[in-house]
Amino acid sequence: METAAAQPPAVAREGILGMLRAGNVLVLTGAGVSTASGIPDYRGPEGSWRRHRPMTYQEFRHDPAARHRYWARSFVGWRHIDRAVPNRAHRALAALEAAGRVAGVVTQNVDGLHAAAGTRRLVALHGELDRVVCLACGNVEGRSNLDERLDQANPGYLEAAALDPTAVRPDGDVDLSGAWVERFRMVGCLVCGSVELKPDVVYFGEGVPAERKARATAMLAEAAGLLVLGSSLAVMSGYRFVLDAVHDGKPVGIINQGPTRGDGRARWRWREDVGEALGDLAAHL
Repeated sequence: METAAAQPPAVAREGILGMLRAGNVLVLTGAGVSTASGIPDYRGPEGSWRRHRPMTYQEFRHDPAARHRYWARSFVGWRHIDRAVPNRAHRALAALEAAGRVAGVVTQNVDGLHAAAGTRRLVALHGELDRVVCLACGNVEGRSNLDERLDQANPGYLEAAALDPTAVRPDGDVDLSGAWVERFRMVGCLVCGSVELKPDVVYFGEGVPAERKARATAMLAEAAGLLVLGSSLAVMSGYRFVLDAVHDGKPVGIINQGPTRGDGRARWRWREDVGEALGDLAAHL
């Protein structure tokens, strides 16, 4: 990971405050923005990446047993994600956008919390968990509707399956025993009946859709600077925005509790809790 010496918090804070005062800042967010809503991150000190190998797109697409296992576990874990509500970081960003300080948000998160908080100019780079797409025919279904159908097909399953909330992953996946996975019954697509259903999110090893990438890139091109919040930038789809901003001579600020891949290229690096930092910044704008 590319590193750079930590800046004095007051110096970084003033630099980022200056960016927001000038306005037209594009914000890129990662899992650190949603942890206060009870959604875990992948790569933080307690991140699930350290304990679990995430499923790849190829595995999900071509291994029926792995896909069935995912849906059994996700059926149990989904309600934990579905109950999450925006925290002060989400609300602060929506307010900064309304005030003209933030030009828009590109998020790597799939929880839908930026939209729920009121952010209007938003690109969910990796998709959102509240939609499900059929890999056989392309039909799209709301996750809540699918959840109702799964509940009908698996009476008593949720009540009987024990869930440790700390074991839920950012995509709603949890650990279940083989016996519980075998007991689970999957439902088919409403249009073609196929059980090849996939959350409308970008899996590891899967590319970001070109149209979504183009919208996010256009937002950066129109922005005066880039502010990264709560992301380690380990994934290239997010880190690319830092590289492009620097290439175009635009200032980059980063607020994250730990080091990030983009530290060496950022003008401002503030090691702080995202919610605390945004609350402080908003109070001085």
